[in-house]
Amino acid sequence: MNGMIVSADWLNDNLEMPDIIILDVRLRYVPASSELDDLRIKGARIFDLENDFSDKNSQFPNTLPSQDHFEQSCRKLGINKSSKIVVYDHFGIYVSPRAWWMFKVMGHQNVSVLDGGFPEWKKAGYATEKVIGLKFEMGNFKADFNPDMVVNFEGISENLKSRKALVIDARSSDRFHGLVPEPRKELRRGNIPNSINIPYETVLKDGKFKSQNELKEVFDDLESEERPLVFSCGSGVTACIVLMASEMSLKNENKVYDGSWTEYAQIAD
Repeated sequence: MNGMIVSADWLNDNLEMPDIIILDVRLRYVPASSELDDLRIKGARIFDLENDFSDKNSQFPNTLPSQDHFEQSCRKLGINKSSKIVVYDHFGIYVSPRAWWMFKVMGHQNVSVLDGGFPEWKKAGYATEKVIGLKFEMGNFKADFNPDMVVNFEGISENLKSRKALVIDARSSDRFHGLVPEPRKELRRGNIPNSINIPYETVLKDGKFKSQNELKEVFDDLESEERPLVFSCGSGVTACIVLMASEMSLKNENKVYDGSWTEYAQIAD
């Protein structure tokens, strides 16, 4: 799967690899909020998605930060241009693909996701430790933002007419079809016109990505699709799960609608 994901066994065998940095991705980091959350893979550094790696000035949640902001936040974690980064989360596969995508957007290609995340690591009996505040020597990470990997509201609106790209919504089927309320109470129900639905759970199995053959079945209807694929969800997080899965089985150009349904539902007529 082209180095996009690594196993717990591989990571345990390569903990001492020069330049390796392990990032524990947290959506909303609350120190010691539970016994499980108080643990991390030994030597991992907390990647605080909401507080350190989102645009705090945006009216929408989890918005991609500026190139300079991302660069400085990475440097504070001791990340270098030469770093081999492995990201994981505490759900198996949930927020780590978002961090993976962000590094790709910012020009850093040497990044992988730990398949199965912390649950898989803990199940294997590998070393964990308590989360404590750590300071790192400033890194020399350099961000190089690639705008071609991101779509904004204007791009989505234009695509409604041109249909040059296919929009794929990673929310649940019930949310996509407006059968249940949105988690954010202010949001109306529904979906982006002409979009299709591939719930992120359909590309996962037991907290890990499905096999390459199983993913080919998920994307079977898109095998002849040559348009760029734009991935959306509630706020741009789980969209990255399906994007990653598509890259394992398709050759299309991939983008993320960063504002996703949270933005579209509030701005579109």
